[in-house]
Amino acid sequence: MKRRYKITAGLLLCFAGLAAQAQRLSLDSVLNRVAANPALKAYDAKASAQDAYATGAKSLDAPKISAGQYQVPYQLSPSGGSFMIQAEQMFTNPAKLRAKEEYMKGQSKVTTKDRDYLKNQLVSQAKQYYYERVVLEKKLALLQHTQDLLEYMLKDANIRLTYGKEKLPNIYKAKAELFELDNTREQLNNEISQKNIMLNTLMNRDKQAAFLVDTNYVLKAYETALTDTATLATNRSDIKGINRNIDLQQLNAQMEYNKRKPDFGVQAGHMFSYGGMANQYILMASVTIPIVPWASKEYKANLKGIQYEVQELQQKRLDMLNQATGQLTGLKTEMSSKKRQLSNYQQNIIPALQNSYKTALLAYDQNTGDLPSVLNGIKDLQMARMAALDRLQELLLIQVAYDKENEQY
Repeated sequence: MKRRYKITAGLLLCFAGLAAQAQRLSLDSVLNRVAANPALKAYDAKASAQDAYATGAKSLDAPKISAGQYQVPYQLSPSGGSFMIQAEQMFTNPAKLRAKEEYMKGQSKVTTKDRDYLKNQLVSQAKQYYYERVVLEKKLALLQHTQDLLEYMLKDANIRLTYGKEKLPNIYKAKAELFELDNTREQLNNEISQKNIMLNTLMNRDKQAAFLVDTNYVLKAYETALTDTATLATNRSDIKGINRNIDLQQLNAQMEYNKRKPDFGVQAGHMFSYGGMANQYILMASVTIPIVPWASKEYKANLKGIQYEVQELQQKRLDMLNQATGQLTGLKTEMSSKKRQLSNYQQNIIPALQNSYKTALLAYDQNTGDLPSVLNGIKDLQMARMAALDRLQELLLIQVAYDKENEQY
């Protein structure tokens, strides 16, 4: 038994040394470090690439230069034909180029909103893991309090055993309860390690890096808040992403509409005539006629299709707002219920079990009660406190879900 206590004391000293060296990270610090997540940086790189592509949107087609024999007869004749050098350049309508540039610039705006949506997901995950870690720390502290009570009772029971005032089976039952705490503590420590790994992954740090958390928390009165669809549409990046997609489709429509405008071209050539004939040249301008029926069918069909795409996005936006308001209403109702349950634990259940434990302990001190009754009182009190912490965790996670729906960092 003494050896076990020595080992436990040694482990506690090791953990204390690690804790002294470990960095304490507040929730805000963790959320700020989530910006280093590679997935977010990938979106940043993608948006930068799209902006880079947009800089070349106004480029013209490359000129074409050709050279060779021109109108040379198959039957050799010293005075027939000529050698020609020719150059051609097409000039895309400036309106088309501007529309293309605006469309390509709009793509990065959609990517930015997609990045913001992903950031909200990652921030929500970080909040969830952090609050779960906070509750686990509180459970460990509660476990230590229970261990102190059991060790005190075991010490008292061993003294009583020497005077024949206690039974040996009760001593073994108290030891079993004490050893059971070791399994619970091991499970809690494992869960803390898992949360640390998840948080370090989100922060893009060494996965085994140890750190401490701030166990303070704030319960917000979201259950009394009003659900405003206008605020939702302003805050949520997925809805703003749909708005940017609608804008992008409108730019796409403008680009398709400008296809009806003509392009221009210039062709120049110089001919070196054979046999002393006068040299000749070619200078011609060209223009496309995209409004002819066989050429206009494509962009007209595309414009019609884009209208349906915009209608789809508008309906999708309405559906998102509808789903979000319903989700927030449900979360507020659940939050009210969890707060009432937590209040019942704190004000009624736990105080009643504390009185039950104190009564059993007083009876045991006066030799009118037995040790199993005291042990049961300790166990029931611990279970109730653990259940209260479970309600607290559920309440904090509901709060995280509410922040996620409103996209509040």
